[in-house]
Amino acid sequence: MFKVKVIEVKDLTRSYKIKGNVKHALKGVSFEVEEGEVFGLLGPNGAGKTTTIKILTTMLLPTSGKAKVLGYDVNNESNQIRKKINFVYGGEKGVYGRLTAKEYLRYFCTLYKIPSKNQDTLIEELLNRVQLKDIDDQKINTFSKGMIQRLHIARSLINEPKIIFLDEPTVGLDPIGAKLLRNLVKELSQKGITIILTTHYMQEADELCDRVAFIKNGKINLIAKPSIIKQSCNHLNLLEAMMNLYDLDSLKKEHSLSNLEIVKINESYYSIKFQLKEGKISIDGIKTLLSKYGEVLDVRKREISLEDAFIHYMKDVV
Repeated sequence: MFKVKVIEVKDLTRSYKIKGNVKHALKGVSFEVEEGEVFGLLGPNGAGKTTTIKILTTMLLPTSGKAKVLGYDVNNESNQIRKKINFVYGGEKGVYGRLTAKEYLRYFCTLYKIPSKNQDTLIEELLNRVQLKDIDDQKINTFSKGMIQRLHIARSLINEPKIIFLDEPTVGLDPIGAKLLRNLVKELSQKGITIILTTHYMQEADELCDRVAFIKNGKINLIAKPSIIKQSCNHLNLLEAMMNLYDLDSLKKEHSLSNLEIVKINESYYSIKFQLKEGKISIDGIKTLLSKYGEVLDVRKREISLEDAFIHYMKDVV
């Protein structure tokens, strides 16, 4: 079934001059996003995620390359783009703490030129949608981070956008607040709204995104469905063991293991995650290797996570 491409990016670059030196934030980035898709842009700090978002939301002009949003060029058709998109940045900035939730949304309704006669109904619908209706007359400076982020989502829906850009929307949220926001993202996607998501939480990206792009040093090196990316890393020898450790310090120096993660369960029992540096060893062979450092209760090959794949692909990017 044919789907409409709502974002088209081709060979996008962005350079800055800092104290006479040129910094390249984006180096020929290309990708496309389809209508109704949740598309994740994943990378370490400074990778180029926010620069890409700023260009697509017309806050920043590219140095070269092409970028179209809903068929409009970001260079010379920014007004048409802004009418049809919206964005939410992580954190508590952008709200006016002395206003109530209702007053805050009414202010933005006015900015978006929503007729006065329609504002009350729209505000009530939006607050219901983000589960803030019961506290609509409460001052925003009494809100939790999660409540503020839900209010940001409500604000972003005022103009009925075709695309919403979410830049680290769950950063700093408690598990309940993060779950509510993830559910909102799923709901918006099901209604045909395209979501562009940046996040450092790989589990969140795995749960929400139809496709993800890995970006580092201003370059995209992989775009695919999370399931396909994980499958591509099945060759990695990632294992997990449960042990009663006698010699933790020596285990940390074991030359056959890499990416060692040791989590203490209680006084002497530990969960050990690791990767074999080279070659293959049978489970029995691994048990024999680990038995030098303690009693081995269990060893198993662990399922590849999106975080595992991210770490694998990022280390190979120059």
